[in-house]
This record gives sequence, structure tokens and C-alpha cells, in this order.
Amino acid sequence: MDILGISCYFHDASAVLLRDGVPVACAAEESFTRRKHDFRFPEHAIRYVLEAGGVRGSDLDWVVFYEKPFRKWERLWMSVLSTYPRSWPAFREAVQGWLADKLWVKARIQRLLGISPDRILFSDHHLSHAASAFFCSPFDEAAILTADAVGEWSTATLGVGRDRVIEAIAELRFPHSIGLLYSTFTAFLGFEVNEGEYKVMGMAPFGEPRYVEDIYRLLDLKPDGSLWLDMDYFAYPYSSDRMFRDRFEKLFGPPRRPGTPFFTRRSGWPAYFGERPPDWERLADENQRYADIAASVQRVTEDILLAMARYLYERTGLRRLCMAGGVALNCVANARILREGPFEEIFIQPNAGDGGGALGAALWAYHTVLGHPRKFVMEHAYWGPAYKPAEVRAALERAGVAFQEAPDEETLIDRTVEHLLEGRVVGWFQGRLEWGPRALGHRSILADPRRPDMKDRVNVLIKFREPYRPFAPSVAAEAAPRFFDGGPAIGQYPARFMLYTVPVRSSAVDRIPAVTHVDGSSRIQTVTAAWEPLYDRLIRRFGEATGVPVVLNTSFNLKGEPIVCSPADALSTFFRSGLEVLVIDRFIVEKRGRVPEAVPPSRHHIVSTSRNA
Repeated sequence: MDILGISCYFHDASAVLLRDGVPVACAAEESFTRRKHDFRFPEHAIRYVLEAGGVRGSDLDWVVFYEKPFRKWERLWMSVLSTYPRSWPAFREAVQGWLADKLWVKARIQRLLGISPDRILFSDHHLSHAASAFFCSPFDEAAILTADAVGEWSTATLGVGRDRVIEAIAELRFPHSIGLLYSTFTAFLGFEVNEGEYKVMGMAPFGEPRYVEDIYRLLDLKPDGSLWLDMDYFAYPYSSDRMFRDRFEKLFGPPRRPGTPFFTRRSGWPAYFGERPPDWERLADENQRYADIAASVQRVTEDILLAMARYLYERTGLRRLCMAGGVALNCVANARILREGPFEEIFIQPNAGDGGGALGAALWAYHTVLGHPRKFVMEHAYWGPAYKPAEVRAALERAGVAFQEAPDEETLIDRTVEHLLEGRVVGWFQGRLEWGPRALGHRSILADPRRPDMKDRVNVLIKFREPYRPFAPSVAAEAAPRFFDGGPAIGQYPARFMLYTVPVRSSAVDRIPAVTHVDGSSRIQTVTAAWEPLYDRLIRRFGEATGVPVVLNTSFNLKGEPIVCSPADALSTFFRSGLEVLVIDRFIVEKRGRVPEAVPPSRHHIVSTSRNA
């Protein structure tokens, strides 16, 4: 049985092909269009997953959309009516998109795939999130917590999963939302909403939570974790371009200007900013206020999630927890829930945001609607496109670059380790593209974590991103307790997917400074031979040479771009950055001599998947 799951129209559009309850392929639209967080209908992703499964659209058994558009339209209308006339400009702008696309999802699916309308199903947004976690987990029974900005009406839900059924216990409804609270502060701190939330999380350790009491003036947190936000401070219910009101600014001061250099007295003036201005201390103090605000909203977010988790445990008595929704990507909060909460084990699906809703919708249909038994556990996140050696060679030859071909994997690993030991930064491109926002060793930039300067080098010269942003360590799983004080978190599934932040052991801070954040923490990825043998061998070989089986790992992309998908994408990023070595399949490219002009990103060839296409 083949089921296609689809999510789109708000951010991170994706498609998933499920065959007999097991994913065949999962992909985000951004991977093919090269438009980060592409929200449009995922035609390219759909065609890829169908091609990967060798099936035509008209031959699918079911297609499942991850939410209910008409209920979302209802919420938009009710919000407009309750905030009119302030809401009219935003409604006038939004209605164009709704009338053009969002209300007619079913018709578009029919046109593209040639499938009968009675084979198209619609799940609920937060039910799709819940299914994406529980039905991918190893648990037969678990409590479930979902939280994001907003679905149709729900912004957070509590529930229980048992075998093939998910039961709702409670929900939080728009406009009261932990995700929108965090996004409001994201906008206030000068970052793009739905893109910059993780930047707030990275900024927070530079500050102290001095504004926690002020943030609690915006909300009322109940003992059961339910949340009420004072809308006198927020503009998002009626505005499409402003998250907060003037009263918010009176409480927290003027918002941070986007693109403003970030540094504090604690960090000092980074040399790569150029000559230090005479008033740098004043600017540092101004930045400190923003860092303190970031630390405060992070703390309050953790408090809210912890309250929800404790109440959920009181209601269910279950020892295992599944989490999903965009808020579940907050790895600092996840670790605190495990550390301070009542649950013994947590599972978080690696694409916990809206993209993962496509998978959840398909799994919900297969297990709950159709009643098929469970047989899948998401042990890894490698579900996207892969490229054959002949395809990689052809891309290198088209680009006109010099390359070496390693005769075998052992030689490839040895040469890569040599480059890392010599202080070079390596683009690493192997196997199938990761599913979700984290690069997990298939489309990664790698470097030596022992070098204190490597963090700045990779941030500024290669990633072209904010210098305060931390990097993750990929560590051989059995060696993780030697370097990180994560307790039970290290051995659980989220650690595979870079979804926990844990303290670096004091004895290891000086050994891996490039992956130790300013607060002494690190967002780890544990790697095992069972699920990623080549990457595991690379890390172990590096450990044999250094005594440190850890590599710095960050996503293979430049600021503002998606993670690379194809060989052409990798070459384009390689030559537009300060990367020094590219290891792509069995081929090694070094920047020596003439550098080719910018290699254009790929325009992926997509074959027709429907008789009607």
C-alpha cells in the first residue's frame, strides 16, 4: 500500500511516500527549489518521492494532507472579525493567497496526481504532529506533547498514544501560543520569524534571565501548563508585518535592528569585525540587554513546557514522552524536560516542525484510519535524494574542476582525516540527504573541534552567519559520556538527531573548544556504526589520530540557503565559500590553483509522475 503525505502553504513544504507503513522517501520542497523554508505546494518533492518509489501518482492508494484548510480559514475569519478594523489590511493581503491556493488543495492534488477525490484525506494539524512522533517512536504507549505557533486553532496539545490510536487530552488555542510568544521575541530581537528562533536560542547563553518577571507580565501560566497571553502586548492576531505592540516596546525598550553586529563585554570585540569603534563598550552594553531578553524568553519557554509535561504525566502516569511541533526543536528545553521532568525517556522525530507533518499525516492514515499494525521505528534521518558515483563524476566534469578519486572507503576516510588534522574545513557529501533541519553527517561541513579558532573561521569565512552561533559535535556514541555530562539524554533517540543540549564535561572543555558554547553546553549528535557506518568510521579514525572521537559538524549551506541536496549544489556552495576541501562520494576536490567561476545551484530534473501531468 502506497500513501503520499503532503504538508505546505505556511513553511517547510514537504512530501513523504509511505509503503506498507514504512517511509520510502521524505523530502522538503526547498531542497529542489533552493528557496529556504519554501512553503509552496511541493510539486518537486512529490515527484521525487514518487520517482524514488517507482510509482505514478494515479496508482497511489491514498494521499493525505497534514491539516484541514477550511478550519484554518475559519480561524482567520474569526480573528479578523474579533479585531476589525485593525485586521483589515492583513486580511486583505492574506485572502489573496487563500482564494488562489490554500482552499483548493484537494483540486490541486487531483490535477497533479490524477487520483480519485475519494482517495484524498485530511488530518488535523496537531494530530499530524502527534502521529509524526508517536508512530515513529519505539514506544507502544506514550504521552504526547505538541507545540508550535498555530495549526487550525490549536497551538499546543496533550495526548496519549496507544498502539494505533492517539487520544487527545487537552489543547491550547489561538491566540494563546507558546510558539507565537517565542516568535514575538524573535522578531523583537531582529530575526526573521519561522527562521530565527534558533538564533535566539544561540544568543541566550550570552545573557542572564533578568527579564523573566517582565515576561510573566505578558502571560498567565496555570499549574496545568495552560497559557493565557495578554493581547494588549501582541499584534500578530491582526497584523501580518508586526508581532508586538507599542506597549511591548515600553516594557522591553526599542527592538534590535536586524543585522546589527552582536558582541558583549563578555565576548569582547571580535577581531573579524574590523577596527574596534571608540564606543564599543556602550554598544556591548546595548547588546547585553538583548542577550538578557533572549535568555529570559528561553527560560520562560522552558518553564511553560516543563509545566505542560508535568501535568501530562499527572494525567497519564506514563513514563515515556513523544514531542513534536516546531517548539520541540528547542533542544535546550528538551534537555531540561528530561533532566527535571517526570519522564524517563523522550522521543522527538528529527523533522519535528511542519515538514514532519507530511509523515505524520501518512502514518495516521495507515495506522488509525486503515487500522494496519505498526512495524516502523525511525532509527535514522536519511530519507532524501542520493546520487550515484557516475552522476557525481559528471557534475564535477561539467564544472571543470580537478578532482581525485579515492580507490576505496578506507583511503577516502584517511585522506579526509588528514585534511582535518591539517586544519582544513571540509564539505562532506555522502549518501541520502537528511530529513529535517539538522545536517547529520550526509550533507555536513566538518572541522577539527580541538582548534579554538575554528568556530570563528567557520562562522565568518564559510557560513557567513552571525559569529555567536554555536556548532554541534558529532561524537562516537560510546565515547559521548567521556566528553559530555548528559546523563540518560546521551543514550536516547533525540541525541542521534541533535535535539538535546548537554553540558560539556569540565575535563573536556579545553579539548573541544570549537563545539563548546559560551555557557559550557553543546548540542550533541551521537553516531553509531549501525545507522551511519561511513561517518562513524570517519569519527573513529579521527579519534585514533587525536584521542578525540569528535568532529565539528554544521550544515552544508551558506547563510540564507537550504542545505545542499545535489552535487551541483555542493559545488556551488564550495566555490562561494571559504571551504577548502570537498569530499563528495568517493571524489576529493581541493582549492588549489584556478578556482572556477561560481557553479550554479542545481535545477533538478523531475520526471512526470502522473498521466495527467
